[in-house]
Amino acid sequence: MSLHGSKQQQASGGSGAAAITDIDDDLLEEGDYITEDEVCKIFDRLFLEMQGALAQLMQQIQQLQMQGQMIPERQLKGILKNELERTLTIKQTAILDHFDIDYDCLEEATWEFLEKDESPNNKVRKAVERFQKLWENATGEDVVGWRPGKDMSQKSAGADVLSPERTVEVAEIYFEALTDNMRQLVNRYKAEGKNVNEPAVAQQLNMDFARTANDAGEASLAGEDVTLSQFESSVKAHSQNQAVARALAMLQHKQQRDLMALGQSS
Repeated sequence: MSLHGSKQQQASGGSGAAAITDIDDDLLEEGDYITEDEVCKIFDRLFLEMQGALAQLMQQIQQLQMQGQMIPERQLKGILKNELERTLTIKQTAILDHFDIDYDCLEEATWEFLEKDESPNNKVRKAVERFQKLWENATGEDVVGWRPGKDMSQKSAGADVLSPERTVEVAEIYFEALTDNMRQLVNRYKAEGKNVNEPAVAQQLNMDFARTANDAGEASLAGEDVTLSQFESSVKAHSQNQAVARALAMLQHKQQRDLMALGQSS
């Protein structure tokens, strides 16, 4: 039978998939199955938790840099990776406990949902790759689009690299699209009479932004006849170009300031 994973803990000592296949469909209630919505909610929560952890780490690193302590790029990536891995273990356990879902069952369900539908509009794919992109940007690991058994060395094969100047130009359009997406969300919340300064409202606002920002960014790139993978490959290809790195850093800092101002607007 085709399964999406089960919430039931397996006590047989065998793999979750092997144990579940021995259970008759009639013995499982509908509520025992992990749904696409649950998978998306889990990855959305992981994204927000790790995004917050990354922001705190970057603030600490910026403070050290302002004090004159320069951290080499490779060392910085290593620090971020170690700290994020530690944080992920803690957050992941808490979130799965909250949803009463076993890790192995979540993993099985996630890959099955992705295998079932390879389209760009697959909501599980969007949630998973949004989290993967955050991790890749922070650690430098090629994880966006990873699937079990997939060779990530072929990830960017065939993608045309933009020139340094074009990369910066497209980045400006991309970041502005993300900021505009947040602006529209804030305006919608305010029109509905919601106060974005209230913690619960702010959390929902950030969740909505996490769900919609990627589509807004991709749409802006499509308007420039550039794919997301091409843009990301170009940024990576020019990572050692000081002019490009400086311009991208300025754009990112501007976006962070703009997003913070929008999030604090009354």
